This record gives sequence, structure tokens and C-alpha cells, in this order.
Amino acid sequence: MRRVTDSVGRTVEIPLHPQRIVSLCPSQTETLFALGLRGRIVGRTRYCIHPTDAVKEVSVVGGTKKVDISQVQALSPDLIIAEKEENTREDVEALSSIAPVYVTNVESYADALESILELGEITGTSAAAEQLVRDIKKAFASLRPSSPLRVLYLIWRNPYMAAGARTYIGSLLEILGWINAAAVLPGRYPMIEAPSLLDPEVILLADEPYPFKEKHIPEIQRLWPQARVFLVKGDYFSWYGARMKEAAPYLAGLQERILKGSA
Repeated sequence: MRRVTDSVGRTVEIPLHPQRIVSLCPSQTETLFALGLRGRIVGRTRYCIHPTDAVKEVSVVGGTKKVDISQVQALSPDLIIAEKEENTREDVEALSSIAPVYVTNVESYADALESILELGEITGTSAAAEQLVRDIKKAFASLRPSSPLRVLYLIWRNPYMAAGARTYIGSLLEILGWINAAAVLPGRYPMIEAPSLLDPEVILLADEPYPFKEKHIPEIQRLWPQARVFLVKGDYFSWYGARMKEAAPYLAGLQERILKGSA
């Protein structure tokens, strides 16, 4: 066993080479597979759906906000990976009586890269993690900041909620050269109670966690008639880790779409 400090400052004793890992965050589950840990991942949430074929082999232990503690215990894990934003404090505390729980905390692009390296360190796959980080940095290096548009990224409807300051999504908007219109509101994912207080030039409607579709665009336009509205793939904005390699070219394409004004 060795003693490490996780991303939220908790001291955790973990095995040198964990063999039975439960992952409770979709982004991190996909990343663990990318690090070559197939066969050692024994538990996941129902939202951990990538990589599609590989996760079918892994037992489901509930959702991210409501983990089935007894199912996790039945899997006899020797390491549990949780995420501050995705999982509850209560679940983390309960799971800590079963196995060491390492909690990650990703609020920015830089945090995402650091999290990959941390996962590599605690699972004995540092070489793969370092290569993945190099690949992601290379992919993102091709992005160039565009004109500083005021962009509102909506994640929920009824009530409307947006990605605000200190979020991974917000950090991607900054990398793209855009101004996060919701950053002036309190909280990381603020509820928009007074739409008239915001003046976005562009609104991005993600297909997750709320599944925004074409049919929602007219109501958005009624609230912000001055804004151009675009549907976007939420996973490329909110799934950090291995998904970031695919995200970079998608984001470059989105910049081009917005520049041309095509939905």
C-alpha cells in the first residue's frame, strides 16, 4: 500500500497495483480504458457508456448521484475512482468503508490534463497517461482563438442553467477565444432567472445533460432574439480525459460553423 493525496486533499492509502477498480465518473471511466485497464475495471455507473463495447463487460453500480453501495461492496474493489462534481460526499464517505476512494476534481483544461496523470500514477499506467496528455496537447495546439464573442452555454431547461465560471466547459470557451456570458452569475452552474441581464451573441445548446434539440431553438430565440443559436455535442465540451483528443477537431469545426453562421 502507499499513501497519496487526492485532488480534494484527502489522504488515501491505495494498493501499488490495483486490480479491481470501480469508476463512478463517465469521463474517468473512458480514460481508464484508454490507459489500458480493460479487465481491471469491474464497476461503473449507468452513465459510463464509453468505450461502448468494453463497458458492456463491466457491472453497473447505479448512477453518479446515487451509487448502489451494496453492489459496489459485492464487487470487492481495491480502488474506487470518484469525481467531486459527479458524486456526492455521502456516497464517497460510505464507499470509503469498502475500499480506498480517490476523488478527482476537474474545473479546467489544465485540471483535466493533471487528472489523467493522476489516474496513471495511482493505477500504474503512468507511461500511457503521459502519452495521452501529449496527444491531447498536440490536438489542442491546433486550435486558434477566434473573435471574442459573448457565448452562453446552456446545460439545462426548466429552469435554464448554464456553464459558469470555474468549469471545464468555461475553460474550453476561453481556449476558443470566447467570453463566457454566464461567468458574471454566481455559482459554477447558475440558474438563469433573469435572461434580460445577459446579452449573448451566440448560444450553444448541448445535447447533454439536457437533450436540447432543434425544436427548442425558437423558445431560446424568444428569450435572446439578438443571439445566434447552435446545437452542439455536449460530450466534446464536458467529457474531459481521453475524449479530449476527439474534442479538439470538433471544436475547431464549431468555430468555423459559427464564423460562417451555419447551424
